[in-house]
Amino acid sequence: WYQRRVRGARVMLFVGGPGTQGPGMIVSEDLKEAIRSHHDIDKNDVPYMKKASRFYEGLATRAAKNGHTIDIFSAALHQTGLHEMRHLTMFTGGHMVLADAFATTLFKQSYQMLFAKNEKGEHKMGFNVNVEVKSTRELKVTGALGPCVSLARKGPNVSDTELGIGGTNVWQLCSGDPTTTLAIFFEVSSQQGTPPAGGRGAVQFISQYQHINGTKRIRVTTLARHWADPVANIQHVAAGFDQEVSAALMARIAVNRNETDNDGPDVLRWLDRMLIRLCQKFGDFNKEDAGSFKFPDNFTLYPQFMFHLRRSQFLQVFNNSPDETAYYRHKLMKEDVSNSMIMIQPYLYSYSFNGPPEPVLLDSVSIVPDRILLMDTFFHIVIYHGDTIAKWIEKKYHEDENHENFRQLLQAPIDDAQEILATRFPMPRYVNCTHGDSQSRFLFAKVNPSQTHNTMYGYSQEGGGASVLTED
Repeated sequence: WYQRRVRGARVMLFVGGPGTQGPGMIVSEDLKEAIRSHHDIDKNDVPYMKKASRFYEGLATRAAKNGHTIDIFSAALHQTGLHEMRHLTMFTGGHMVLADAFATTLFKQSYQMLFAKNEKGEHKMGFNVNVEVKSTRELKVTGALGPCVSLARKGPNVSDTELGIGGTNVWQLCSGDPTTTLAIFFEVSSQQGTPPAGGRGAVQFISQYQHINGTKRIRVTTLARHWADPVANIQHVAAGFDQEVSAALMARIAVNRNETDNDGPDVLRWLDRMLIRLCQKFGDFNKEDAGSFKFPDNFTLYPQFMFHLRRSQFLQVFNNSPDETAYYRHKLMKEDVSNSMIMIQPYLYSYSFNGPPEPVLLDSVSIVPDRILLMDTFFHIVIYHGDTIAKWIEKKYHEDENHENFRQLLQAPIDDAQEILATRFPMPRYVNCTHGDSQSRFLFAKVNPSQTHNTMYGYSQEGGGASVLTED
């Protein structure tokens, strides 16, 4: 029994519709009854959700104890119950893929990439990953957020305060891949409430896992940092700030608070308060003079990260089903910092005759007629053609050998998009659109609406950017 329990395994669930029978049913067979929405969840008008969630959570706990990973491939135009089944993947470190049908390229390529091999011909996955955290006595572990479960082992460095999965210093991931990450949180513990003067604090991560070839591997990573007085040496504290990692961590905390407290507006207010506290602590400003505010160089992008996080699909459920929200949040809680930042603030690249491709602001001022834009949101790859570019395409200038440079301009974002599609898991949706068509909503929903239908200058003005219709 012990040998069977510790052996890694994958269970793959292919879902084409919601459960309508048994303890895990999501909706009844009566076609008059609609499947639950976020509005129904807010009103507590969900007769099956709580029972089904408890059932799938119990299955997830059993699978995690046996070291078995559960992957869910959902392929349907309607919801299939990912909201209730989300614990199956989160507890076991499994993958979640959302597609419209099993016949789509999105599903087929994502499924193939799951079994991709490295240069040694080995699958890119490990099983039964145990992560143990040791630290000096001044640091206490408050918890972890990610695709893991607690092994309920307490040590002297375990804090009484819990954040996420706490009360332990050892966690288990039933499986892991090169982009799987855990967010582990600490607090400083001392009688005076401040770090000790001088010396260094150390943290050690001991990771053990079963390699795909059956061998057991152990990796030990030890980090040490000097203590700094947050009052006398605030500049040393500021120098160690990583705004990308901080944004990814804050996103996980916000999603966790949203899942546990189920109070979206309160989470947004909490994010605002934390940003204000950060500005007060590390910003340089004169009272009553907003124009005097300055941040250190390694803080300057953090406020815009929080702006895009507040309006992202992770915290805003409008226009998303509960299944879609569960899918988006699952990927955020599992992926590494690089991918998490693409989700929080999508990358936007501009292609024009004025020079090579360049990153531009995720803002409506970047949408101009003579540009092609490539936006990567992690879940979508969007190629957008400005109005002038679209008219040139209609006139088929790209088919004229005298306009070879225009053909190359059209091809450049397609080549870059294909490179992303070939390596991203799960495969993102590919959207090719022009100004004014319905598919351009994917771009307009993400950019900062600095220019709206109420502003003086519009899309037709030189360098004015496009107007974004808002509810203002």
